[in-house]
Amino acid sequence: MGSIDRIDWHFGGDFPDHLPEENAGTHIGFYINWLIDNDLISEFLTEECPDEIQAVKDRKMTGREFLLDCCDGKFFEDMLTEEGFKFTNYYYEESGKDAPQFLADYIDILGEDVDSIYEVDCTWENYATLQHHINSVYNNWLNTVPIGENKKWWEFWK
Repeated sequence: MGSIDRIDWHFGGDFPDHLPEENAGTHIGFYINWLIDNDLISEFLTEECPDEIQAVKDRKMTGREFLLDCCDGKFFEDMLTEEGFKFTNYYYEESGKDAPQFLADYIDILGEDVDSIYEVDCTWENYATLQHHINSVYNNWLNTVPIGENKKWWEFWK
């Protein structure tokens, strides 16, 4: 069970002293929110935190709050379905040249008007903006995955 991202990895360095530590988890929370919205969260997590998952889907709890309350600020591989892990491995961890593509996209989409990515507000409006982009990346990724890797042969339309 490997860590994908953790709030505590972002403290120090370029993390602004004037911000609350939970801001280090906004980007992780947005991504986890997207995973929950797309049912790419593991059965283990859905059994452990069913009410919280529903609260995220109902927009009563943010992905960042879920990360803090249910995951102790840590994003692990075992939180994901197989497809969720493969996409996360592609988009969140490996696809960028200097940084993961997710983080580069996050900065491009939400970081334009802030001095630090940690200053991005954890709002539903910001999530919706990022969600639209992640949906596009995900759909493009699904179309490039060979049949059998994430789809059954009869699900060719996905």
